[in-house]
Amino acid sequence: MSYTHLVTEVGERFVGVITLNRPDQLNTFNSLLAEELVQALLAMDADSKVRVVLLKGAGRVFCAGIDVTELAGKSAMEYRAWIEHMERPLVTIAGMKKPVIAQVQGTAVANGMGLVAAADLAIAADHIKMGLTAINVGLNCVGPIIPVARCVGRKKALELLLYGTLIKAREAQSMGLLNRIVPKEELDEEAMKWAEELAQKSPIAVQIAKEGYYASEDMDYLKQFDMMNEFFARLCTTKDAKEGVQAFFDKRNPVWEER
Repeated sequence: MSYTHLVTEVGERFVGVITLNRPDQLNTFNSLLAEELVQALLAMDADSKVRVVLLKGAGRVFCAGIDVTELAGKSAMEYRAWIEHMERPLVTIAGMKKPVIAQVQGTAVANGMGLVAAADLAIAADHIKMGLTAINVGLNCVGPIIPVARCVGRKKALELLLYGTLIKAREAQSMGLLNRIVPKEELDEEAMKWAEELAQKSPIAVQIAKEGYYASEDMDYLKQFDMMNEFFARLCTTKDAKEGVQAFFDKRNPVWEER
């Protein structure tokens, strides 16, 4: 499928790449990009040749938020529908079977920061900056703050939301927004290597792990154990579970079932 504001590619090692492709507009979200990104994420999720999705931005910036040229002249009801449309990619990621890794360069602000936080994992260049900057132009990032808060906690989330300051890579990592930081010139290589490493795991084990995590995240502590144990029991009945254990005893690499 071809897109106006995205470039997609599926490699030979089960990694699907989605690139935000509005570099002259700093990969800001407009309505079409938001729509296409949801379509591309769901297409990757349904593709048996994809086990991991790598999400990145073309040019020098990952994503500078929402294109404010679309902001003017709407009613309250229209603004509500418009912002929900812009945030739908963030919500979509949590419902996908397959893990999504954000590859971040330059800056990731406002909805761009929300996209990084909403991704299951994130790897970034050591020069990046992130922030919920909408407050600085009289708006706010009350959508992106939702996945950000789940990474950083309430007080730090409110500080980011209310002050709109930019944070650097090391601080973002210390707050739980980034998993890995690599030198700028190594980002493409290291991100792909990391994605390919995850793609070598059992697809069904990875998918059940992700589904179980999100399904139980907000549950009572004891109920969370009950649900996760149910997911584990389901996994144990699969061919991959049997193959993985047998391969361990046979001292060979497992051959996973396609998903």
